[in-house]
Amino acid sequence: MSALPKAKFLDPTTPPTMATLVILASMGALSMNIFLPSMPAIQAYFGASPSAVQFLLSGFLFMNGILQLIIGPLSDRFGRRPIALWAFGIFVLASVVCANAPNTATLITARTIQAVVVASFVLSRAAARDIAGEKDAASLMGYIAMGMSIAPMTGPTIGGFLQEAFDWPAPFWALAILGTLVLFLVWRDMGETNLNPSSSMGEQIKLYPQLLTSRRFWGYALSNMFASGVFFSLLGGAPFVGTEVYGLSPSTLGLYFIFGPLGYFCGSLISGRYAVRMGTYRMLLSGTALTIAGMLLALALVLMGFDHPIAFFGCTAFIGIGNGMVIPSASAGMMSIDPRLAGTAAGLGGSMMTSGGGAMSALVVLFLSKEAGVTPLILFMLVSAVLGLFAALYTIRVEYQMRGDGDHPLPS
Repeated sequence: MSALPKAKFLDPTTPPTMATLVILASMGALSMNIFLPSMPAIQAYFGASPSAVQFLLSGFLFMNGILQLIIGPLSDRFGRRPIALWAFGIFVLASVVCANAPNTATLITARTIQAVVVASFVLSRAAARDIAGEKDAASLMGYIAMGMSIAPMTGPTIGGFLQEAFDWPAPFWALAILGTLVLFLVWRDMGETNLNPSSSMGEQIKLYPQLLTSRRFWGYALSNMFASGVFFSLLGGAPFVGTEVYGLSPSTLGLYFIFGPLGYFCGSLISGRYAVRMGTYRMLLSGTALTIAGMLLALALVLMGFDHPIAFFGCTAFIGIGNGMVIPSASAGMMSIDPRLAGTAAGLGGSMMTSGGGAMSALVVLFLSKEAGVTPLILFMLVSAVLGLFAALYTIRVEYQMRGDGDHPLPS
């Protein structure tokens, strides 16, 4: 049971409210995808190569992975609140530079610095673990994920309309304005939740081997990485598929993106309501199985001749459902290894997720062509989903070995 006082809205002496954690986490998701419909316009405006523009996403994700390795331990050492304030201050400045970038080098540099917003993912999950404890953490994270799913659901849609109305800088101005509002909210509502910060980084580093040598941690982390890798592959490949294969406008492409986040909302609702009842391992297996089923359905529809945007993007709802079930449980599992390293575990696991996702979003583009259509993208996502299933099965096997009993039902 948490020793933290009850949350009071806009009271910085109490833990953050659920609404603040949702909004905090949402900014990371919104920052990732609001500019996607503007990628073709950015390429045309600067006369840049497709790979350079793609780096606005893949570079952002790679830097996300690096920063999480730093932000997680820093929040265990100094607390969640000060790290969040510094991170959003830097994010707002980087967003303004993006909107005013005179060339691709400046834009890519500022966009990479924008990746500091990854603190929103790490700190919202670590704070949820601080507040809820081990037993209810997956459920609380499920509800947070359900709320934050609105951001990726609406981000590309909003970005598409902003692009058509005001051109490519508009999504970055939107991020600067929203980042300022979130910075104020963090300052007023996010009281400290880390009641037992380590006395020094040296003391904390001594605890790292316990985390890094844990097979359970790596099982959870790989489940998380491959499940989210399906979604990141979609982010990397969908702009090309939407514009080159299906000939969609930025606003229409943004509308088709809604299926994945809508599924994520449903999957997160399932996590929030049933994570405790179903248990971590059933959630992992069910989520990965649904993702695989969705990709197989998309592949079957395309092979049967139903090669229409709704056939492909409609099936991405299964990716969202699967991610909504897997990620909260995998994240809670990672942070349960040692509560003293909750932030570090969230950072390391998140780093693997976004670094792996960045690699996949960059790699998938190499397999895409107008002639091949959407099939290579579907196959790429299917492979990531299958690897996620293997990681989930490995985690369950490790649990059985630790308990010394392989005859009982799936452990929770």
